[in-house]
Amino acid sequence: MQDAADKRLKIEKNLRLAISNNELSLHYQPQLSDANEIIGAEALIRWNNPELGFMSPLEFIPIAEETGLIIPIGKWIIETVCQKIKLLDELKLHLPHIAINISAKQFHQADFVSMLVHNVFDQKVRSNRVMLEITESVFLGSLEEAIDKMHSLKKSGFSFSIDDFGTGYSSLTYLKRLPFDQLKIDQSFVRGLVDNNTDAAIVKAIVVMAKSMGLTLIAEGVETDKHLAYLSGLGCHDFQGYY
Repeated sequence: MQDAADKRLKIEKNLRLAISNNELSLHYQPQLSDANEIIGAEALIRWNNPELGFMSPLEFIPIAEETGLIIPIGKWIIETVCQKIKLLDELKLHLPHIAINISAKQFHQADFVSMLVHNVFDQKVRSNRVMLEITESVFLGSLEEAIDKMHSLKKSGFSFSIDDFGTGYSSLTYLKRLPFDQLKIDQSFVRGLVDNNTDAAIVKAIVVMAKSMGLTLIAEGVETDKHLAYLSGLGCHDFQGYY
């Protein structure tokens, strides 16, 4: 227990200096159609610290959430993604959008909408080039606030993807009342898709539901040609993953 507490403290201490020390970076995982065309990318944060080495987001993001460091880190991610979109356009490497994961704590900041709008305006990036990925934790206990903010951002041109759907306390109320554009099929379902009848049934139900609600679909964690073929056969035609 003491070792775990010491490690957590060391991570927090170093994380406070990660931005100023240029230790954070973003990797971009392509999102492709079954026609093998790049339709976008997701920005994934990485941290390389001289003392701790390469740190998994699974280790440092929960600490960033608990300490509030996710606010400056999230702002840095948004600024960096806007700069990347602009740079890629200048290099004639056009990406339709880059998706950014937005934490609940970040989303509920009073100035979140104005900060986001200011960043895309400042970088001269159209807001529809930035897709905001949010999980159901954003809505728990504050559904009306989430509805207002999302509608405000939609009016400004941003689009939304719901991440990790079906892995927590997912409520169809969220999909009915919130202005989502995309539903992401979680990799935990994709992983067992070919061999597990339950996973296959869940994915099939998600595909049917999303289509009936006019949502686009993307599956994450696609790692084999079997995953690709199975998903495509069910009617999901956009993917991301190591395959």
